[in-house]
Amino acid sequence: MYKKILIANRGEIALRVVRACREMGIKSVAVYSEADELSLHTKFADEAVCIGPGPSNLSYLNTQAILTAAEVTNADAIHPGYGFLAESADFARMCKKHNIDFIGPDGDMIDAMGDKASAKETMKAAGVPVIPGSQGILSSAGEARDMADEMGYPVILKATAGGGGRGMRVVYRSEDVAKFYGMAQAESGTAFGNDGLYLEKYIENPRHIEVQLLGDSHGNVYSLGERECSIQRRHQKLLEESPSPVVSEALRQEMGEAAVAGAKRVNYVGAGTIEFLLDKHGKFYFMEMNTRIQVEHTVSEEVTGIDIVKEQIACHAGGKLPDFLKTMKLRGHSIECRINAEDPAMNFRPSPLLIKSVHFPGGRGIRIDSHIYSGYQIPPHYDSMLAKLVATGRDREEAIARMLGALREFIIEGPKTTIPFHIQLLENEQIREGNFDTHFLESFKFDPSREQ
Repeated sequence: MYKKILIANRGEIALRVVRACREMGIKSVAVYSEADELSLHTKFADEAVCIGPGPSNLSYLNTQAILTAAEVTNADAIHPGYGFLAESADFARMCKKHNIDFIGPDGDMIDAMGDKASAKETMKAAGVPVIPGSQGILSSAGEARDMADEMGYPVILKATAGGGGRGMRVVYRSEDVAKFYGMAQAESGTAFGNDGLYLEKYIENPRHIEVQLLGDSHGNVYSLGERECSIQRRHQKLLEESPSPVVSEALRQEMGEAAVAGAKRVNYVGAGTIEFLLDKHGKFYFMEMNTRIQVEHTVSEEVTGIDIVKEQIACHAGGKLPDFLKTMKLRGHSIECRINAEDPAMNFRPSPLLIKSVHFPGGRGIRIDSHIYSGYQIPPHYDSMLAKLVATGRDREEAIARMLGALREFIIEGPKTTIPFHIQLLENEQIREGNFDTHFLESFKFDPSREQ
């Protein structure tokens, strides 16, 4: 087992890893930017090292500063959390070169799974259902048009190195292919330094379902059930839950087996997620693999009783996953709301202000993962998430009731937050009935006059 882990991240996920290390008897090292000097992860880790100014490119993306901090503190592993360097193949290789374990896949696997066209072919070879589309990178807009004409519209052009909705265009007519091809290619080149595109059949009104996986170095890979992640704004998730309200036990088994087969195909070790699109006919298709811990791992922990971060660390240290994961069943229902410093009445404009005071909710089935406190100044340089509020109940109805109660108890004075938005969202009849897809928020209207 590791003796000391450096956490190359900030905010709630850095604090989450600090807690896991403490429970495992592992020393932890926090790194922080000058803007995060007073953040809680720097106070609760065993050591803390400043790695640069506030902007992330000068601190949390500064690989040399992070590796220097690891060497100075004699850390034998680095946990990247999510975001920043979590899926950087180059950083994973740099860690290996410096004889420091990267708690994530090796660089080659990150490259293979990060390239969507390559990942699709890998999953197809493993027998995982994939969306019909091109057999690799498109060579021209003409090739894209010919393929789309044969496949039938609508189709979607996607950046092979993409993410967060960038480098994507949905095309409904043959005459629009060339225009959208150029737009997607330009956006992808600017955002990712790679303008490669591929084409897929566009699944209309899909649900976004992901399967949580754990794999060890002894050949074991297990599914920890699925998460419903369809409530998204501009491809960014706002609310997640487990299990999905539309996934039956039979479909759960089928999706889990497909995800496990895909992970075994690449000898996956650690925590990872395979994401699927589920159509209205109950058919699912591989979308992508995330080779890291995810923000919403919390709801899977609540319905399985498994500490995913601790198991992730143990797997990378050579440990073997427990056998009971073979027959594990989900228990109850869990929902997560991402509480962001954003104003939903002003098109979710960021609100990086001083938190004058904060009151966290409590009670049975309530969990809060957060790094904020009264007097905390929200830095303007990073993601606006302040907390993950998780409510768990015997069933979905109880989980929603607990979440609404917790949201009304959650008081943050100073910045505008998404708390009122989540209250209205969970009061919506379609949400309560589980009748929604990835486009739901395009028609959902937040009423600022009801803000509490």
